[in-house]
Amino acid sequence: MYSFYTIIYLVLSYTLRIFYPKHFVFKKKKKKKKKKRLKEGTIYVSNHAASFMDPLVIARFGGHVVFFMTRSDVFTKITKPFLVSAHMLPIYRQQDGEDTRKKNQEVFQSCSSLLKNGRNLLIFGEGFTDDVFIRRLKPVKKGAIRIGFKTLENINWSQNVKLAAIGCNYEDPNELGSGLLLSYSDEICLNDYREQYEENPNKVINKLTMHIEKLMQEQITHIENKELAPFHENIMRITRKGMNAFNSNRNISLLKRWEYSKKLAHWMNENDIETSDSFNKTKEQTESYFTLLKHLKLEEQFVFWKKENPNGSRLKEMVYMSILFPFAIIGVIHCAIPYIFVKRFVEKSFKRKVFWASVKMILGTVVMGVINIPVIFIFYYLIFSSWILALAYYMSIGLTGLAAYLLVKNFKIFIIKGRVNKTDLTEIIQHRENLEKVIQETVPNF
Repeated sequence: MYSFYTIIYLVLSYTLRIFYPKHFVFKKKKKKKKKKRLKEGTIYVSNHAASFMDPLVIARFGGHVVFFMTRSDVFTKITKPFLVSAHMLPIYRQQDGEDTRKKNQEVFQSCSSLLKNGRNLLIFGEGFTDDVFIRRLKPVKKGAIRIGFKTLENINWSQNVKLAAIGCNYEDPNELGSGLLLSYSDEICLNDYREQYEENPNKVINKLTMHIEKLMQEQITHIENKELAPFHENIMRITRKGMNAFNSNRNISLLKRWEYSKKLAHWMNENDIETSDSFNKTKEQTESYFTLLKHLKLEEQFVFWKKENPNGSRLKEMVYMSILFPFAIIGVIHCAIPYIFVKRFVEKSFKRKVFWASVKMILGTVVMGVINIPVIFIFYYLIFSSWILALAYYMSIGLTGLAAYLLVKNFKIFIIKGRVNKTDLTEIIQHRENLEKVIQETVPNF
């Protein structure tokens, strides 16, 4: 039944490449060829920025087969066989109202068995996802370190157990077409701490938990004071150098924009900027600008567009929609009804929006895939008697569905730009240009 993991991997490979067409893996461990290689398991500890989406992107783009630690309340009589076959293990929390200690001990034994056999384990060190996406790391729990040392004790330290940090960095985890960057830290071999652990286990566990938390912070954009997170995001939006899904210079590589985002956050963390008059002035002007846009129901991306295109030409959208139209028609035929059904079902069933994107993607893939299976036979018997072409047409449905989505999206942009052309933005553009100069004078040019 573990082949279900392979099926999910193959299906989501297609879907995730559509959802995150721009993705990059930084410091990915290169496999070295060895004649004789001892079994060694690795515990990957990741931030948890986007709920269900995090394990999916790590499994698909990370290059490692992993087993996931997953909240226990999603394991029911119906879902458990599928979740277990998809390499998921339940983790019990106090709020689940069960004997968490005893049940978790059993799960930890399963984790030890996996690591002993050279498998990899993925643990989300923060334990939960914020309702609102924010670029920072919450305090990391000790579970990953405990599991690693418990495994070593069980196997009498006869094999290596390693530890590494992963950073999931999204432009926007809920926006189809946005960028994704996964960053891996160097590995830590827990065997190197045997003497220290046997002398004082708690001290070593605390020490390594702090160390892995530091490594995790280095793999992401980490803003210590979450009150400064909106200001950090707004600076990226104005400079267009960072990882913002709607306000970024796409001529700058995803890697460089990620590095800018990190350096900007590091500057905020390392300097006492809140006591600086120039900083407070910049922060106030930035808040004033974006408050004005909100009041006028304008978006920064369209103000920037008008600034760069005073004539307000919408030729790009017109050409794009003309190219998409024939493919979008096919996409509407095959995907419109299941898309509407899934969208309404998910938004009604899940109160927390943080789950929406991942659940819509998974459920949408399943529903659209199943409901369109008859298309294969219809194509073969009524259009062209070739199973290869029939399967190719079936596989293209996801792309035509994407074309339909992009057509609607570009039509909305076309309409909004038309409204912007009818609005006098002279003062707002001047306001933006002044703000840009202030930011250039206040924020270092990373």
